[in-house]
Amino acid sequence: MDKQLKKCPLGVQTFEKIIEENLLYIDKTQYIYSLVQNYKYVFFNRPRRFGKSLLVSTLRSYFAGKKELFKGLAIEKLETEWTEHPVLHFDMSTGKYMDKESLERGLSCKLSDYEKIYGKSDPETTLLSLRLVSLIVNAYEKTGRQAVVLIDEYDAPLLDVEDELLQQLRQVMRNFYAPLKACDPYLRFVFLTGITKFSQMSIFSDLNNLTNISMDSEYASICGITEEELTGQLSDYVDALAENLNLTHQQAVELLGKRYNGYHFSWPSPDIFNPYCLLNALSDRRVDSYWFSSGTPTYLIEMMRKFGVAPSQIGRNRVMASAFDAPTEHLTSMLPLLYQSGYLTIKGYNPVCGLYTLDIPNNEIRIGLMESLLPNYVQGSVGETGLVGIAKIYRALRLDGLDGMLRKLQQFLLTVPYCENTNDFVKPNEQSSSSLEYSAMARNCTFKNYEGHYQQMLYVIFSLLGRYVDVEVRTATGRVDMVMQAFGKLYLFELKLNRSAAAAMQQINLNDYPARFSQCGLPIVKVGINFDTATRTVSDWVIE
Repeated sequence: MDKQLKKCPLGVQTFEKIIEENLLYIDKTQYIYSLVQNYKYVFFNRPRRFGKSLLVSTLRSYFAGKKELFKGLAIEKLETEWTEHPVLHFDMSTGKYMDKESLERGLSCKLSDYEKIYGKSDPETTLLSLRLVSLIVNAYEKTGRQAVVLIDEYDAPLLDVEDELLQQLRQVMRNFYAPLKACDPYLRFVFLTGITKFSQMSIFSDLNNLTNISMDSEYASICGITEEELTGQLSDYVDALAENLNLTHQQAVELLGKRYNGYHFSWPSPDIFNPYCLLNALSDRRVDSYWFSSGTPTYLIEMMRKFGVAPSQIGRNRVMASAFDAPTEHLTSMLPLLYQSGYLTIKGYNPVCGLYTLDIPNNEIRIGLMESLLPNYVQGSVGETGLVGIAKIYRALRLDGLDGMLRKLQQFLLTVPYCENTNDFVKPNEQSSSSLEYSAMARNCTFKNYEGHYQQMLYVIFSLLGRYVDVEVRTATGRVDMVMQAFGKLYLFELKLNRSAAAAMQQINLNDYPARFSQCGLPIVKVGINFDTATRTVSDWVIE
């Protein structure tokens, strides 16, 4: 491909630098114009690496009146005044704060930078809230223009800290933000971004006039990249990737879609690509797990164990908005954390009953999660005993069919150390109130539910094969232990423990499980599997 393409702005989060260095920029300025015309106090959350900092930087350049930077962009035709305002930009992600004092020092330094420009009314004042008020008023009086306050990653100091410390840091942040409402006459615009949503009962109790646009359909595409933008502004980049991978343009679009697309932060909403992953893939001209490689989900895995959440229950949840668009400071469910962190997204909405469907966005997230969860089922899952072994299982399924795959699975389970965690992940009972969380009683039971353990282990392995898989699928006559779609067939699995594969197959036939799937349009294969606790692997299986 001969066409010279602009460099992708990898690692660059400053709008001014992107424009001045002629880097690739996906024009979002029409949303910015709409936002500043319609609102004054705004809160906006998105997962990490979704372009929040670039959005804040663009707002900073806009309110600074830097018209020349927006030449050729949508806002150039919309804005006529280009009024310069004093901009106070606070990036809260610039440090790790291990105690209350270090956070106060960090905020003090941020205020000092702007006090050098606009002055400090009372040199003796040390209280952060009073200094912020003084700064805003001084900026207004010195310039004759209302000030703009931009706070990027407002929750960064509050993430991944212990509960006791969290309370102290939260109070510091609450006191810092408190004056913003009282400064209304001196403010033109206030914008806060973050990953999580904190309730107005805590950090924003005094700033209760914030408008949360995070689930507003009008601004669903203000961060991230749509398929329309991919096939339009980024078409040449797709061509370059397609050429490198020996694919057609459409095949490349489909590959990128399966890997990085599928986010929705409102409904209705266009499909949104993770911009960090997509731009890295287009720059490298290959696909890889960019989002997961940039940050490990250790905290997430720990929280899953704390709440007793099984791998198969992460996705396909039908809930009210209050269940996932909720404050995260007092977690009683994993849903808000999973959604706001980007591990779940909106996949559908029923307006009649107000139910949202949440699921894993795309293959990168699904495979990355399952790779992280695999060590919970097979210790030492690296090298030959881990992902390489699973790759061989996939190859066996593709070349030798299901019987060959089960033989390879049997060998695989015999070669890996067993992880004694069957009390952590057990099968949900019939009375479970949520499809996401298991009952506390089940987690504390003394009987080791090996069958549930193997069920979740198979779910993780089959998910890593890149196949559609579900567990505890309801039928009119009972529940199928596991359903998997692969290579044009639908497999129905019934699992038994220390019994026989014949008993498992008998249950499938007596309950006529295939009837539930008769309209799927795929050949149905029935599979009975028996696990042996003595050998800790598959003992026998029957396929019909």
